[in-house]
Amino acid sequence: MTLDQLRIFVAVAERGHMTKAAELLGISQSAASAAIRSLEQQHGVQLFNRVGRNIELAQTGRRFLPEAKAVLERAAAAHDVLEHVSQTITGSLSIAASQTIASYWLPRRLASFHEAYPAVRLSVTIGNTRQVETTVLDGTADFGLVEGRTESDILRRAKVDVDRLMLVVAHSHPEIAEVSRGHPDIRELRWIIREGGSGTREVLEDLARREGILFAELRIFLVLPSNEAVRQAVEAGAGATIISELVVERAVAEGSLRAVPIDLPKRDFAMITHRDRQASLAQMALKAHLGVRAGETVRG
Repeated sequence: MTLDQLRIFVAVAERGHMTKAAELLGISQSAASAAIRSLEQQHGVQLFNRVGRNIELAQTGRRFLPEAKAVLERAAAAHDVLEHVSQTITGSLSIAASQTIASYWLPRRLASFHEAYPAVRLSVTIGNTRQVETTVLDGTADFGLVEGRTESDILRRAKVDVDRLMLVVAHSHPEIAEVSRGHPDIRELRWIIREGGSGTREVLEDLARREGILFAELRIFLVLPSNEAVRQAVEAGAGATIISELVVERAVAEGSLRAVPIDLPKRDFAMITHRDRQASLAQMALKAHLGVRAGETVRG
């Protein structure tokens, strides 16, 4: 029995799917199947029931799962001890980040982290806030970086920076009517927005709520999957959007976009981690590098 076999068994057991587990581990489906088959043959047991094209844990597999997890946790703890002894921080980190953070805030910080800790391998996946939250909860990512609200009460959340939001339109956009000073009539604007689950869409939803307007009453013209697509559509004159200053500051400075005066609250960029998973030395080093102080946790 090897640690690799245990890792494959746990991944398949938790996902109930051989191909998805193989993709998570970066191996072929046939390699994952062979590892499970070898483990079963070595010990003369059946760990999974094959039901059509699906698999599910057999009774033996259900009894074995917590023991396999415990062995992997002990192996990880032993690795951490050796890291402490050698004072060399190594390993790999999987980061899930929302689009604004991943594209505009994170890259230079990861570059400087790599200079300080060249033995740590980094990988980044990009999604909206809801998708990032899901990957941290299921363990696909070691931690996440988001600008929107998170929902799970088993996540720890710590602020790493503050983001300023702007309402922008194309430079050629007609003047916008105000219901009062600093309060543009958002019912009259044609909106370009991100998909459900994104932090910037959440800001527009909150603004409509504060103005006493149903979100469904807004004139939503386009729903797009990325900040860049939204920015380009607004520059082309398709409508208005609320978006991070990081995304549009150059376009505003160059004059292709115009900022509309409006009182919008700042929002936090936050790191989220799973409450029940112990951080490795590499994770603690990156937290410190991004400005998270030990023990700092907020909810929301």
